[in-house]
Amino acid sequence: MRGLKGKAAIVTGAGSGIGRAIALRLASEGITVGAFDINPQGANETVAAIEAAGGKALAVPCDITDYAAVTAAVASFESQAGQPTDILVNNAGWDTPMPFLKTDAAFWQKVTAINWFGPLHMTHAVAQGMAARKHGRIVNIASDAGRVGSSGEVVYSGCKGATIAFAKALAREVARSNVTINTVCPGPTDTPAMASFVGTGEQGQKIRDAMVRGVPLGRIGVPDDYPGLVAFLASDDAAFMTGQTISVSGGLTMHG
Repeated sequence: MRGLKGKAAIVTGAGSGIGRAIALRLASEGITVGAFDINPQGANETVAAIEAAGGKALAVPCDITDYAAVTAAVASFESQAGQPTDILVNNAGWDTPMPFLKTDAAFWQKVTAINWFGPLHMTHAVAQGMAARKHGRIVNIASDAGRVGSSGEVVYSGCKGATIAFAKALAREVARSNVTINTVCPGPTDTPAMASFVGTGEQGQKIRDAMVRGVPLGRIGVPDDYPGLVAFLASDDAAFMTGQTISVSGGLTMHG
Protein backbone atom coordinates (compact mmCIF):
# COMPACT_ATOMS: atom_id res chain seq x y z
CA MET A 1 0.00 0.00 0.00
CA ARG A 2 1.26 3.50 -0.83
CA GLY A 3 2.32 5.86 1.92
CA LEU A 4 2.47 3.49 4.88
CA LYS A 5 6.16 2.76 5.34
CA GLY A 6 7.72 4.75 8.15
CA LYS A 7 4.41 5.79 9.69
CA ALA A 8 3.29 5.20 13.30
CA ALA A 9 -0.03 3.58 14.16
CA ILE A 10 -2.01 2.84 17.31
CA VAL A 11 -4.24 -0.23 17.34
CA THR A 12 -6.49 -0.68 20.35
CA GLY A 13 -7.41 -4.17 21.46
CA ALA A 14 -4.24 -5.38 19.72
CA GLY A 15 -3.64 -8.17 22.23
CA SER A 16 -5.82 -10.74 20.45
CA GLY A 17 -8.27 -11.50 17.65
CA ILE A 18 -8.91 -8.91 14.95
CA GLY A 19 -6.75 -6.30 16.68
CA ARG A 20 -3.71 -8.57 16.66
CA ALA A 21 -4.24 -9.43 12.99
CA ILE A 22 -4.47 -5.71 12.12
CA ALA A 23 -1.34 -4.90 14.12
CA LEU A 24 0.61 -7.65 12.35
CA ARG A 25 -0.49 -6.47 8.91
CA LEU A 26 0.30 -2.80 9.55
CA ALA A 27 3.73 -3.74 10.90
CA SER A 28 4.38 -5.79 7.75
CA GLU A 29 3.81 -2.57 5.77
CA GLY A 30 6.73 -0.90 7.57
CA ILE A 31 4.65 0.87 10.22
CA THR A 32 5.72 1.20 13.86
CA VAL A 33 2.73 -0.16 15.76
CA GLY A 34 1.55 0.75 19.24
CA ALA A 35 -0.21 -2.36 20.53
CA PHE A 36 -2.68 -0.86 22.99
CA ASP A 37 -4.52 -3.32 25.21
CA ILE A 38 -5.82 -3.53 28.75
CA ASN A 39 -4.15 -6.97 28.89
CA PRO A 40 -0.36 -6.42 29.00
CA GLN A 41 0.38 -10.09 28.30
CA GLY A 42 -1.65 -10.06 25.11
CA ALA A 43 -0.03 -6.82 23.94
CA ASN A 44 3.44 -8.24 24.64
CA GLU A 45 2.61 -11.39 22.67
CA THR A 46 1.51 -9.30 19.70
CA VAL A 47 4.71 -7.27 19.85
CA ALA A 48 6.79 -10.45 20.03
CA ALA A 49 5.05 -11.79 16.92
CA ILE A 50 5.65 -8.54 15.06
CA GLU A 51 9.31 -8.42 16.03
CA ALA A 52 9.79 -12.08 15.08
CA ALA A 53 8.55 -11.14 11.60
CA GLY A 54 11.03 -8.26 11.40
CA GLY A 55 8.63 -5.46 12.27
CA LYS A 56 8.59 -2.70 14.87
CA ALA A 57 6.09 -2.45 17.69
CA LEU A 58 5.62 -1.26 21.26
CA ALA A 59 3.31 -2.76 23.86
CA VAL A 60 1.27 -0.08 25.62
CA PRO A 61 -1.06 -1.09 28.47
CA CYS A 62 -4.13 1.12 28.28
CA ASP A 63 -7.65 1.27 29.68
CA ILE A 64 -9.56 3.10 26.94
CA THR A 65 -12.46 3.85 29.31
CA ASP A 66 -10.20 6.28 31.23
CA TYR A 67 -9.48 9.48 29.27
CA ALA A 68 -6.52 10.47 31.45
CA ALA A 69 -5.00 7.01 30.96
CA VAL A 70 -5.55 7.30 27.22
CA THR A 71 -3.78 10.63 26.89
CA ALA A 72 -0.87 9.33 28.97
CA ALA A 73 -0.64 6.15 26.88
CA VAL A 74 -0.66 8.09 23.60
CA ALA A 75 2.07 10.41 24.88
CA SER A 76 4.13 7.43 26.04
CA PHE A 77 3.84 5.69 22.68
CA GLU A 78 4.78 8.77 20.69
CA SER A 79 7.73 9.45 22.96
CA GLN A 80 9.04 5.89 22.63
CA ALA A 81 8.38 5.77 18.89
CA GLY A 82 10.02 9.15 18.38
CA GLN A 83 7.24 10.35 16.10
CA PRO A 84 3.57 11.37 16.22
CA THR A 85 0.66 9.05 15.52
CA ASP A 86 -0.27 8.96 11.84
CA ILE A 87 -2.89 6.19 12.03
CA LEU A 88 -5.43 5.24 14.70
CA VAL A 89 -7.40 2.00 14.58
CA ASN A 90 -10.21 1.94 17.14
CA ASN A 91 -10.68 -1.81 17.42
CA ALA A 92 -11.13 -2.65 21.11
CA GLY A 93 -14.59 -3.84 22.09
CA TRP A 94 -16.50 -6.01 24.54
CA ASP A 95 -19.93 -7.53 25.06
CA THR A 96 -21.78 -10.39 26.72
CA PRO A 97 -24.91 -11.73 24.97
CA MET A 98 -28.01 -11.08 27.04
CA PRO A 99 -31.64 -10.08 26.39
CA PHE A 100 -31.94 -6.33 26.93
CA LEU A 101 -34.78 -6.67 29.44
CA LYS A 102 -32.52 -8.79 31.64
CA THR A 103 -29.69 -6.26 31.70
CA ASP A 104 -29.14 -3.48 34.22
CA ALA A 105 -27.52 -0.06 34.40
CA ALA A 106 -24.14 -1.43 35.50
CA PHE A 107 -24.01 -3.61 32.38
CA TRP A 108 -25.01 -0.69 30.11
CA GLN A 109 -22.29 1.45 31.64
CA LYS A 110 -19.59 -1.17 31.02
CA VAL A 111 -20.64 -1.79 27.43
CA THR A 112 -20.85 1.92 26.61
CA ALA A 113 -17.62 2.73 28.45
CA ILE A 114 -15.66 0.32 26.25
CA ASN A 115 -17.50 0.39 22.92
CA TRP A 116 -18.63 4.04 22.79
CA PHE A 117 -16.54 6.18 25.11
CA GLY A 118 -13.38 4.21 24.33
CA PRO A 119 -13.30 5.32 20.67
CA LEU A 120 -14.29 8.85 21.72
CA HIS A 121 -11.39 9.02 24.17
CA MET A 122 -8.85 7.63 21.70
CA THR A 123 -10.01 9.79 18.81
CA HIS A 124 -10.06 13.00 20.86
CA ALA A 125 -6.56 12.29 22.18
CA VAL A 126 -5.08 11.53 18.75
CA ALA A 127 -7.07 13.57 16.21
CA GLN A 128 -6.05 16.93 17.65
CA GLY A 129 -2.44 16.32 16.67
CA MET A 130 -3.46 14.94 13.30
CA ALA A 131 -5.50 18.04 12.52
CA ALA A 132 -2.63 20.33 13.58
CA ARG A 133 -0.21 18.42 11.32
CA LYS A 134 -2.75 18.36 8.45
CA HIS A 135 -2.60 14.60 8.03
CA GLY A 136 -4.09 11.53 9.65
CA ARG A 137 -6.02 8.33 9.11
CA ILE A 138 -8.58 6.96 11.56
CA VAL A 139 -10.25 3.59 11.03
CA ASN A 140 -13.01 2.46 13.36
CA ILE A 141 -13.81 -1.22 13.70
CA ALA A 142 -17.54 -1.20 14.38
CA SER A 143 -19.87 -4.11 13.57
CA ASP A 144 -22.73 -5.04 11.30
CA ALA A 145 -24.67 -5.15 14.57
CA GLY A 146 -24.54 -1.35 14.36
CA ARG A 147 -26.07 -1.39 10.87
CA VAL A 148 -28.80 -4.02 11.13
CA GLY A 149 -29.09 -4.80 14.86
CA SER A 150 -28.31 -8.04 16.67
CA SER A 151 -30.54 -9.92 19.10
CA GLY A 152 -28.91 -10.28 22.48
CA GLU A 153 -26.56 -7.37 21.73
CA VAL A 154 -28.88 -4.42 22.01
CA VAL A 155 -26.63 -1.99 23.89
CA TYR A 156 -23.58 -3.13 21.92
CA SER A 157 -25.49 -2.59 18.67
CA GLY A 158 -26.40 0.91 19.83
CA CYS A 159 -22.78 1.72 20.58
CA LYS A 160 -21.61 0.49 17.20
CA GLY A 161 -24.36 2.44 15.45
CA ALA A 162 -23.24 5.53 17.35
CA THR A 163 -19.65 4.91 16.33
CA ILE A 164 -20.68 4.78 12.67
CA ALA A 165 -22.57 8.09 12.93
CA PHE A 166 -19.76 9.68 14.96
CA ALA A 167 -17.22 8.78 12.27
CA LYS A 168 -19.35 10.35 9.54
CA ALA A 169 -19.89 13.57 11.48
CA LEU A 170 -16.28 13.98 12.57
CA ALA A 171 -15.07 13.13 9.06
CA ARG A 172 -16.87 16.28 7.89
CA GLU A 173 -15.27 18.40 10.62
CA VAL A 174 -11.68 17.35 9.97
CA ALA A 175 -11.73 16.80 6.21
CA ARG A 176 -10.14 20.18 5.44
CA SER A 177 -7.30 19.19 7.78
CA ASN A 178 -6.61 16.14 5.56
CA VAL A 179 -7.72 13.71 8.27
CA THR A 180 -9.87 10.85 7.00
CA ILE A 181 -12.17 8.69 9.11
CA ASN A 182 -13.73 5.47 7.85
CA THR A 183 -15.47 2.53 9.48
CA VAL A 184 -15.14 -1.20 8.91
CA CYS A 185 -18.05 -3.40 10.02
CA PRO A 186 -17.11 -7.07 10.50
CA GLY A 187 -19.76 -9.73 10.40
CA PRO A 188 -19.68 -12.80 12.70
CA THR A 189 -16.02 -13.66 13.26
CA ASP A 190 -14.24 -16.60 14.85
CA THR A 191 -12.44 -14.86 17.73
CA PRO A 192 -12.17 -15.41 21.51
CA ALA A 193 -15.09 -12.98 21.84
CA MET A 194 -17.16 -15.14 19.50
CA ALA A 195 -16.38 -18.25 21.53
CA SER A 196 -17.61 -16.44 24.62
CA PHE A 197 -20.70 -15.25 22.76
CA VAL A 198 -21.93 -18.59 21.35
CA GLY A 199 -20.65 -20.84 24.11
CA THR A 200 -19.30 -24.35 23.74
CA GLY A 201 -20.66 -27.83 23.32
CA GLU A 202 -23.60 -28.90 21.19
CA GLN A 203 -25.58 -25.71 21.71
CA GLY A 204 -22.64 -23.52 20.77
CA GLN A 205 -22.07 -25.56 17.62
CA LYS A 206 -25.73 -25.19 16.64
CA ILE A 207 -25.42 -21.41 16.90
CA ARG A 208 -22.25 -21.45 14.77
CA ASP A 209 -23.91 -23.66 12.16
CA ALA A 210 -26.88 -21.27 11.98
CA MET A 211 -24.50 -18.34 11.46
CA VAL A 212 -22.74 -20.15 8.63
CA ARG A 213 -26.03 -20.94 6.91
CA GLY A 214 -26.86 -17.24 6.86
CA VAL A 215 -23.63 -16.19 5.14
CA PRO A 216 -23.67 -16.40 1.32
CA LEU A 217 -19.96 -17.23 1.18
CA GLY A 218 -20.59 -20.20 3.47
CA ARG A 219 -18.44 -19.42 6.48
CA ILE A 220 -18.01 -16.96 9.30
CA GLY A 221 -15.09 -14.55 9.27
CA VAL A 222 -11.60 -15.00 10.68
CA PRO A 223 -9.35 -12.20 11.98
CA ASP A 224 -7.26 -12.14 8.80
CA ASP A 225 -10.30 -11.16 6.72
CA TYR A 226 -10.07 -7.51 7.86
CA PRO A 227 -6.48 -6.19 8.02
CA GLY A 228 -6.12 -5.73 4.26
CA LEU A 229 -9.03 -3.29 4.15
CA VAL A 230 -7.74 -1.46 7.22
CA ALA A 231 -4.30 -1.10 5.63
CA PHE A 232 -5.93 0.23 2.46
CA LEU A 233 -8.00 2.81 4.36
CA ALA A 234 -4.87 3.91 6.23
CA SER A 235 -2.87 4.28 3.02
CA ASP A 236 -2.52 6.96 0.37
CA ASP A 237 -4.51 4.68 -1.96
CA ALA A 238 -7.61 5.70 0.05
CA ALA A 239 -6.73 9.40 0.30
CA PHE A 240 -10.02 10.42 -1.35
CA MET A 241 -12.23 8.26 0.90
CA THR A 242 -13.72 9.55 4.14
CA GLY A 243 -16.92 9.08 6.12
CA GLN A 244 -17.49 5.65 4.58
CA THR A 245 -18.88 2.53 6.28
CA ILE A 246 -17.89 -0.80 4.75
CA SER A 247 -19.26 -4.20 5.73
CA VAL A 248 -16.98 -7.24 5.54
CA SER A 249 -19.36 -10.08 6.25
CA GLY A 250 -19.23 -12.65 3.49
CA GLY A 251 -22.36 -11.14 1.98
CA LEU A 252 -24.44 -11.45 5.16
CA THR A 253 -25.23 -7.76 4.87
CA MET A 254 -25.23 -6.00 1.52
CA HIS A 255 -25.54 -2.24 1.28
CA GLY A 256 -25.68 -0.09 -1.81
